[in-house]
Amino acid sequence: MTRYRHLITDQNRKWWTLGAMCFALFMLMLDNTVVNVALPSIERDLGASLSSLEWTVNGYTLAFAVLLATGGRLGDIFGRRLTFLIGVTLFTLSSATAGLAPDTTALVASRVIQGVGGALMMPATLSIVTNAFPPAERGRAIGTWAGVSALALAIGPVLGGFLTEDVSWRAIFFINLPVGVGAVVAALFVVRESRDETVGREVDYLGVATLTGGLTALVLALIEGNSWGWGSTAIVALLAGSAVLLVAFVLVELRVKAPMVEFRLFASRNFVGSNMIALIVTFAMMAQFFFLALYMQNMLGYSPLQAGIRFLPATLMIVAIAPLAGRLTDRIGARLPIAVGLTLVTAAMVWLTQIDAATTYGTLWPSFVLMGIGMALVMSPMSTAAMNAVADAKAGIASGVLSMNRMIGGTLGVAVIGAVFAGAARSKLDQLLAGSGLTAAQRSDIAHGLGGGQATAPAGLDHSQAAQVSSAAHDAFISAFASSMKVATGVTAAGVVVALAIIRSGRHEAQPETARASAAPALEPAAGEHAATT
Repeated sequence: MTRYRHLITDQNRKWWTLGAMCFALFMLMLDNTVVNVALPSIERDLGASLSSLEWTVNGYTLAFAVLLATGGRLGDIFGRRLTFLIGVTLFTLSSATAGLAPDTTALVASRVIQGVGGALMMPATLSIVTNAFPPAERGRAIGTWAGVSALALAIGPVLGGFLTEDVSWRAIFFINLPVGVGAVVAALFVVRESRDETVGREVDYLGVATLTGGLTALVLALIEGNSWGWGSTAIVALLAGSAVLLVAFVLVELRVKAPMVEFRLFASRNFVGSNMIALIVTFAMMAQFFFLALYMQNMLGYSPLQAGIRFLPATLMIVAIAPLAGRLTDRIGARLPIAVGLTLVTAAMVWLTQIDAATTYGTLWPSFVLMGIGMALVMSPMSTAAMNAVADAKAGIASGVLSMNRMIGGTLGVAVIGAVFAGAARSKLDQLLAGSGLTAAQRSDIAHGLGGGQATAPAGLDHSQAAQVSSAAHDAFISAFASSMKVATGVTAAGVVVALAIIRSGRHEAQPETARASAAPALEPAAGEHAATT
């Protein structure tokens, strides 16, 4: 590597840094979607139960979501490059153990550790990019960052389907190994260390504990609410415990000397507005993608790989337009692109409310294009507005809070829209199966199964009843999907109002006096810096 050090100069280091962070982000985001396609093969190979399969996905999601803010703050305290390297190492090693897992216990444990590693990586990538670029160029850089994220999400189902069918489900984890090693090498050579020089090395352990506990209870309740029942003792206890712990977190943060989250950040309208938009847009996007995947596979009859390919009009639009949206943000600010983007997303949602029994993919794909363009116009301007609204020294925690809200928004969207879907499906089934002889409990079980894409007829039915159930389940799914998309439409329409009312129209919001500070200086030169400048 020494012979190539002269290629890294002070003038181009920021672009090398962006490339290194995008390289690592690609691996991280790929893992968000690549595993779902492999679940049936994992079930057959390891003899996994349904619960184990669910936690292969949920264990990662839970650990990732609840530790994002903590990961961002640790980067501010101890160094963003160091935190990134620890995260990549954890993620890569746990990918290896997941690929070698002899049983589901080992697989789920590896996935949880992957989530921890990802929570250290994700905020670090954005905060490192923020520190590498001046505010006037961040939109362009963050647009590229967002485009790479979307590209990984697009490729995930396709690559996962190919590797699972033609190699092995274990290959979906092993592909992370060379990428992880490459990310470590790139970070060591091109990324300068930075941290928040306005704080010491103290860790707010009580704040970490209360926030982690509160978010764990909240996210777990959102994940399991539709399965366990929103009125069940377990879900009510989780939600109550989450509320108590999160209130305790706020009280702790207001009293400790070195809080994990500095609430002064929320004095910025753009920071508050961007985080609200993050919740709203991922609420709608993840709920839509989740139920569209079920619809295309169970109603239109596509395989997981075929369904993944048919999402490409949306994700490729994001890849193509996100960098352009970033440049536009540098010129005119984030407010207008976000408002226009959310309007297009709302139009795409309205399109989906028109689904009926005659709908085909040919009818749907224009809504995918609208969704992709809209998401591209929202994601990079939203991230740029949030990061430009705080001092560079606070980039880690700002990135962590933004990423946390994105994850919680997506989880909340699947949970809430799932509950609306289940209620609408149950109502439609009661209407269609009136006089069929099925009990209320049997109709409830069918409605619950539809939420997971299954339409299993109860045992003991004759041929005529089974056919009636199958037809009713098909119609109920379509009706419930259309109804649930109306809720998502209302949420995204509210997002347009939030963008126009809260996000400032200027290119760069003036940072609050309490947060105004110059970027933290480099703590140490990256490897090869001396060689590059001599």
